[in-house]
Amino acid sequence: MQKLLSYKTFWFAAALILSITTDFPAIGLIIGIAIALVFGNPLKNITGKISKNLLQISVILLGFGMQIGVILKVGFASIGITFTSIAITMIAGLLLGRFFHIERNLSILLTSGTAICGGSAIAAMSPAINATQGQTAVAMAVVFLLNALGLIIFPPLGHLLGMDEASFGLWAAISIHDTSSVVGAAAQYGAVAAGIAVTVKLTRALWIFPLAFGAARFNKSETKPPFQWFLAGFLLAGLITTLFPAGNDMWHSLSTAGRHLMTGTLFLVGAGLTMEELRKVGVRSLLVSVILWIIITIVSLAAISTGIWYISPDILK
Repeated sequence: MQKLLSYKTFWFAAALILSITTDFPAIGLIIGIAIALVFGNPLKNITGKISKNLLQISVILLGFGMQIGVILKVGFASIGITFTSIAITMIAGLLLGRFFHIERNLSILLTSGTAICGGSAIAAMSPAINATQGQTAVAMAVVFLLNALGLIIFPPLGHLLGMDEASFGLWAAISIHDTSSVVGAAAQYGAVAAGIAVTVKLTRALWIFPLAFGAARFNKSETKPPFQWFLAGFLLAGLITTLFPAGNDMWHSLSTAGRHLMTGTLFLVGAGLTMEELRKVGVRSLLVSVILWIIITIVSLAAISTGIWYISPDILK
């Protein structure tokens, strides 16, 4: 088995088979995690890079399932919501970091990963604040672990709480760390949930630019956050769908392909959670991240349940 896992072909073939056979992302994630924890993954750096690229392609393909007007409406409607949630998370996270005596840079990485977009935020913030490789690795491991957990537990929690699709999509987009798990969780819940979740999550992800620029300026670092080209691709896909309605059958097929590809993508994402990664997670770092995640999850749920944060499902029409 160890020899088999050392071949790139194995991982690609498994991801392809899962993408073709199911559009249930949690299955891919669970299988990937199980293989990595039991047998390891000698190619985790390679599968990690490929999963990042496949995620971006999946998001672009999902854009073919939405009109550009809808994307912009949902995006503008969620600007205030995402700003407020990020502000609450950043303040709470930094305070928790000080209370538990977490290193300043590690606290910033854990908090920004929870507040904005998981590993992408950590990758952008790390050079901006001159974080060490060890601090970045710990933050990535913690956020990855909670991100995987979010994909698995949020859909059943949403059903248990009796949430409609629009409310769940907004909740997932605000509370789950990374784009991959947000899309995966929302896709399990329904098309309306997925439509709202993807757009709100990408709006939330855009806040990494001002945050990273501000952090770099404060720390006198010349590093700039890389442009997330797949965000432009998502908007372009929505624009193409709007301008060329005659190709609706093709656009629908591409959107469906995006949902299936997400399953294979999350298989490769899960394959990165090896025992080596788990050993990097310190108790205090994990505790701070869990408490912070619970705070934003409860706050966002309360705001959505009371109607303070609201996006109508009709906005997708």
